[in-house]
Amino acid sequence: MNAILLLSYLIGSITFIIGLKMLSHPESARRGNLIAAFGMALAIITTIFLYRSDVGGHLKNYTWIFGGLAVGCVLGTVTARKVKMTAMPEMVSMFNGMGGACAMLISIVEFNHLLGHGILEKGILFIILMGMIIGTVSFVGSMIAWGKLNGTVKDINIPAGQILNFIVLAGIMVLTILLIVGGVGNPKMFFYLTLLLAALYGTLFVFPIGGADMPVVISLLNSFTGVAAAFGGFLYNNPVMLTGGILVGSAGTILTILMCKAMNRSLKNVIIGSMGGSKSVSADSGNAAGGNYKEISIYDSAVLMAYARKVIIIPGYGLAVAQAQHVCHELEKTLEEKGVEVQYGIHPVAGRMPGHMNVLLAEADVPYEKLMEMEDANREFPTTNVVLILGANDVVNPAAKEDLNSPIYGMPILEVEQAEHVIVNKRSMKPGYAGIENNLFYKPKTSMLFGDAKKVLQDLIVELKNV
Repeated sequence: MNAILLLSYLIGSITFIIGLKMLSHPESARRGNLIAAFGMALAIITTIFLYRSDVGGHLKNYTWIFGGLAVGCVLGTVTARKVKMTAMPEMVSMFNGMGGACAMLISIVEFNHLLGHGILEKGILFIILMGMIIGTVSFVGSMIAWGKLNGTVKDINIPAGQILNFIVLAGIMVLTILLIVGGVGNPKMFFYLTLLLAALYGTLFVFPIGGADMPVVISLLNSFTGVAAAFGGFLYNNPVMLTGGILVGSAGTILTILMCKAMNRSLKNVIIGSMGGSKSVSADSGNAAGGNYKEISIYDSAVLMAYARKVIIIPGYGLAVAQAQHVCHELEKTLEEKGVEVQYGIHPVAGRMPGHMNVLLAEADVPYEKLMEMEDANREFPTTNVVLILGANDVVNPAAKEDLNSPIYGMPILEVEQAEHVIVNKRSMKPGYAGIENNLFYKPKTSMLFGDAKKVLQDLIVELKNV
């Protein structure tokens, strides 16, 4: 491998690290993404033109290579430009699944290639199998997650699902050991049987997981793809591929642990597939007291907020569906003109994926300093006059603290009921993504403001200017 190619890999690895660091703050995230993309483009181009193998020499299939690059670039660009903010989690799952599929296909191709030449060493075989298994689980799991997020795949509780998961995992481990140790009559058959079991595990792992737990799953599958890519880096002795995989895998794992902590879930339970959807809940379980909710008008809401000292806005998926982030920012500025302190309370798993609400508000140029994490927001609620909830449901549901039978019991929530007044904007009284009703709506401090979030916020702004 020549010096220029190695230098390009070094530059690519450095840009990945710098880009990841810059992604930690909204103000630098865009530049960080572009820097990392430059490093990846440099590594790809230099590999195509400078890489030379001991057997085949330089790459020659330029038509196929650049044809694939062209198709991928066009599809990726069009998809990313057309995707709505509400569909961003589905796109992330889809793109992540493609990374897993790539690792899986690399392993399949190299296994057949090396087996055909009779040079399949145990160490290389281990790397191939790990890349194939993890990549397959990531690919299949991401596709199931994609279907769940867009509503085409429903939660399926499989009887004795955890036991079945353990059996499948054990089967994968046994087959892997047999392949590496050797002595099997037909290695190719055992390899593809392992592939099928990995695909089955990816399916069983994600199928029973409920909607409220989906952010954790997306993060975990992202880390799987990174680890699978890292094994590809080992396989090809490619430093930039190895660095990228390690960064994605470690970042995804750290984020998964943080998500599990935010939802009071065990990482072990995530891996064996026993989250969320395991408990059946009736549609009216949240309204155990049989109370009634009360409505509030646009005018009364405007008056309440106009004369408040502090207002905290809780954004949720309903805000994203209505594409009301820009109007929300306008409401914030209108309130501040009247001397009202306005901040945003962000739950770690609000929306459909980690950071969904942060990205949504950043798109509307909401200052990052106004976004409070859950712990900070909970300390502010007791001194808050009005909390305005825009489409959020599960992350403010008291059932997480009060109902032992709730599938979200134990999940830390935004404790909005500590505020003086709570205004909840929803289209209807239907349950949220977790499928359970919210007893917060029937609390004495809570008032319901029904309607599309964008229209409601626009009307609020008009009334505020007249108050």
